Amino acid sequence: MEEEEEAIGFLDKVLEDEDVFLLEECELGTPTSPGSGSPFLVAVKVEAGKGLEMRKLVLSGFLASEEIYINQLEALLLPMKPLKATATTSQPVLTIQQIETIFYKIQDIYEIHKEFYDNLCPKVQQWDSQVTMGHLFQKLASQLGVYKAFVDNYKVALETAEKCSQSNNQFQKISEELKVKGPKDSKDSHTSVTMEALLYKPIDRVTRSTLVLHDLLKHTPVDHPDYPLLQDALRISQNFLSSINEDIDPRRTAVTTPKGETRQLVKDGFLVEMSESSRKLRHVFLFTDVLLCAKLKKTSAGKHQQYDCKWYIPLADLVFPSPEESEASPQVHLFPDHELEDMKAKISALKSEIQKEKANKGQSRAIERLKKKMFENEFLLLLNSPTIPFRIHNRNGKSYLFLLSSDYERSEWREAIQKLQKKDLQAFVLSSVELQVLTGSCFKLRTVHNIPVTSNKDDDESPGLYGFLHVIVHSAKGFKQSANLYCTLEVDSFGYFVSKAKTRVFRDTTEPKWDEEFEIELEGSQSLRILCYEKCYDKTKVNKDNNEIVDKIMGKGQIQLDPQTVETKNWHTDVIEMNGIKVEFSMKFTSRDMSLKRTPSKKQTGVFGVKISVVTKRERSKVPYIVRQCVEEVEKRGIEEVGIYRISGVATDIQALKAVFDANNKDILLMLSDMDINAIAGTLKLYFRELPEPLLTDRLYPAFMEGIALSDPAAKENCMMHLLRSLPDPNLITFLFLLEHLKRVAEKEPINKMSLHNLATVFGPTLLRPSEVESKAHLTSAADIWSHDVMAQVQVLLYYLQHPPISFAELKRNTLYFSTDV
Repeated sequence: MEEEEEAIGFLDKVLEDEDVFLLEECELGTPTSPGSGSPFLVAVKVEAGKGLEMRKLVLSGFLASEEIYINQLEALLLPMKPLKATATTSQPVLTIQQIETIFYKIQDIYEIHKEFYDNLCPKVQQWDSQVTMGHLFQKLASQLGVYKAFVDNYKVALETAEKCSQSNNQFQKISEELKVKGPKDSKDSHTSVTMEALLYKPIDRVTRSTLVLHDLLKHTPVDHPDYPLLQDALRISQNFLSSINEDIDPRRTAVTTPKGETRQLVKDGFLVEMSESSRKLRHVFLFTDVLLCAKLKKTSAGKHQQYDCKWYIPLADLVFPSPEESEASPQVHLFPDHELEDMKAKISALKSEIQKEKANKGQSRAIERLKKKMFENEFLLLLNSPTIPFRIHNRNGKSYLFLLSSDYERSEWREAIQKLQKKDLQAFVLSSVELQVLTGSCFKLRTVHNIPVTSNKDDDESPGLYGFLHVIVHSAKGFKQSANLYCTLEVDSFGYFVSKAKTRVFRDTTEPKWDEEFEIELEGSQSLRILCYEKCYDKTKVNKDNNEIVDKIMGKGQIQLDPQTVETKNWHTDVIEMNGIKVEFSMKFTSRDMSLKRTPSKKQTGVFGVKISVVTKRERSKVPYIVRQCVEEVEKRGIEEVGIYRISGVATDIQALKAVFDANNKDILLMLSDMDINAIAGTLKLYFRELPEPLLTDRLYPAFMEGIALSDPAAKENCMMHLLRSLPDPNLITFLFLLEHLKRVAEKEPINKMSLHNLATVFGPTLLRPSEVESKAHLTSAADIWSHDVMAQVQVLLYYLQHPPISFAELKRNTLYFSTDV
């Protein structure tokens, strides 16, 4: 009963107890009363004793809006027949299945309403106050089941239409401009409406019919033969409405735009806003004509949550600043990498504790306390990690700055806004009441319900993948004109996305064929993104200070890394579609525990997979030739490369370099000078990873783990230096050589964005890995991998990177040198 009363109350709230029937489609011209030829009264105020007259007015208004609705359904059905006709030809626009999904039940709905209209129209035109038409409404209500089917399919229909528009230009043109006939006697013969807007109409109609029944009953005398029939129709409608209340797209709202169209929510999400020089988490809502920035109000327990509007910009007034204007904006304070890494370490440690508590069936209160701590750290990471600026400007005043974690998100928001701005938008100012209603609707309308942190996830959700994802980016098609094209790959880590690989630029082509393979480390990752860019070579557009990527995004796509699909030893080939562009790629995955398995080295030739002592002895060198050459090349031309050592090199290039070094080929130097610098950096990392035992040795691994955990600085210093002295000479000299190189790389951090912390994260787990026995003892679950072990490995390398220069001779000569107080 409560739900029924709520459905009735909805109209009362909108009309504030004045009997007003609002025509929904004012944008389609002024509706006329059938047969009258005069403009129909849009709002009518009730006066006592005029019940039956009001009944006629309500019915006339409903009939006029029914005519518009039938015209809209007709406009939707118009392209269906030719689309079906082409579906069986050699060049179909859409498949039969796609057509049936998009236009599902539209024909049935049309026939129901056409029959209803044809029967009701003569009764209204030849008006008699005693005429009965309740049976028509009763029949209409009894056929509402077809709407249930439509509502259930609505979301899939929209998604299918959107995908088909992206991949098929012909369908895109059709869906962007459907012609709707104007009402009879209307000046406007046709109006252009999008397919998306028309597909929404039945959803809107189902509530509208119920509200009209409520109005009709109000103005039908109790002794009128129509009264029990209308009552029955209203009961059926309300029960139906209650049953699908939750299923109906939440975007239906009584709030309309200045042009009289229904205002719909298009996109929402949590973004970090720079407000008064500090970072604030906001929930941003993009409606069809306005961008609204809100924050959740603090409410006492049990109270319904509400949003507070911080600001809004009508899309007609919203502009994006030029790169020059962006450059003039104040610099954003970026959080030091080590602080962000500390947060990650805490999150991982807390995850482990929660898992242990659950395994030991610990107290739920203790688990909740740990979850709360984890949420606090994840929230801090979410707030402080984004660095990519997204600026928007109100042409009548203020500018606003958001910080995003990825160019992908920035592009998504920008594209969504620009798509809406193509429509004929009007500037407006919301009254305080309108703003309150709009902000009040946000809580029900939102599609993103929780702050995107893992502590909000259910326990049975996938923890993501840990290990190595091998991706081959093959080729791309669908470009309209020749361009200089490349792709980047991103994966998620700790709730936000990190760029991990970049193909070479394929110059002046519409069909780039990269065929480049990358190995990407996954840290609890669940998604892979591929972004396709057009390279900009115009030096004047480069904006290094601001993290702004000037290259133009041509397309972007995302796929879920489903463990069942990905965890096979075979390559899995797929195509990702983005704005009409298709990128073909293959991938396979190696889990972390598989990658830790080492094959004992029986190999005596070559350098990869051979003990470091064997290689240095054979070469009569202190540091392996491969290490020296790769370091020299990186310092010569890669030290200012953004993301050096973090961005993956092309796997085929790395394999080619590996073969050349193993064969000790005379062309090594020539090949190195021609090779992409990320491939050289990748070869160096691969060399250390393929050593039969890690550079800092299996034997000393447990001691390094214990040493880094010491809290007394003097004790830690003594222990860590003693461990270095305990390394075999070739390992120690190579380690110190690499250490000095990484410090020089970090000196260029303002340009290459690689801090000591970043470098420690890349190299730590490579130089210091547990033996198989150790790893089995430590790893209770995949999610534990990024907890104690990996974080500690990073901390060990960081300790030495942050230490004053360490000399091999000093270290060996004076055992007691480091035991003085620190």
